[in-house]
Amino acid sequence: MELGWLLWGTAVLLLLHVLMELSPAVNFALRIGFYCLLCLVASGLAAVACLLINGGRTVKNMRIIRAVVRTFKYFFGLRFEVKGLENFKVEGPAIIVSNHQSILDMMGLMEVLPDNCVQVGKKELMYTGTVGLITYLGGVIFINRKSTSSAKMVMSEVAKTMVADNVKVWVYPEGTRNCTGDLLPFKKGAFHIAVQAQVPVIPVVYSSFTTFYNPKTKLFTSGKVKVEILPPIETKGLTSDDVTELTDRCFSTMRETFFRLSGCP
Repeated sequence: MELGWLLWGTAVLLLLHVLMELSPAVNFALRIGFYCLLCLVASGLAAVACLLINGGRTVKNMRIIRAVVRTFKYFFGLRFEVKGLENFKVEGPAIIVSNHQSILDMMGLMEVLPDNCVQVGKKELMYTGTVGLITYLGGVIFINRKSTSSAKMVMSEVAKTMVADNVKVWVYPEGTRNCTGDLLPFKKGAFHIAVQAQVPVIPVVYSSFTTFYNPKTKLFTSGKVKVEILPPIETKGLTSDDVTELTDRCFSTMRETFFRLSGCP
């Protein structure tokens, strides 16, 4: 009986391997499925560790989450080449902005995430099982993107909390995932916060994922991601009238860096 199950299991694994080699769509679906399952299982285990060690919701839990997620790259054959980590070494709070490409961004985020840093995420994340639980325990700030007034209120509170608790806040100014090989126009919320709190903006740029990950073509293979943390942009002395210029400056700098890292003209 046990030999029969072993033979059936081996046959299924061989069949899946053949299908993955022959069909990009099957390969993509299986790898995405495994990634989602890994996120759910790892989040559950990390949540237990967070509760036992730190007792509840706190930015300190991000250290545990970071350690767990950093192992994911080995399952998918991803390599990260990081430059400019010293630019995170600013005293006090700061706004960190980066480009947002796919569900794989979490691996890139945790590869460079500094201590005492929380993320801003969409409210829907709270309802994703153990992933929602671990983001809550890690101190992620949830906003309702469908309600402009609610989002503005949350962002205003973020500015106050950031200074009071001396934490850095990570924001994706594009507002949504974008795997087109370019950057979407930036929303101004993160830059309003930076100006209101008079804290620096630290841009972080990840090279394009399109060489190894593209949902439209069902591509998901191993690959290398270049990451560059750019020098902080000071906001001291700036007012709300300067937010548009600050946003455009940051967008231009990050877009130029994105193309350079991605090997695009």
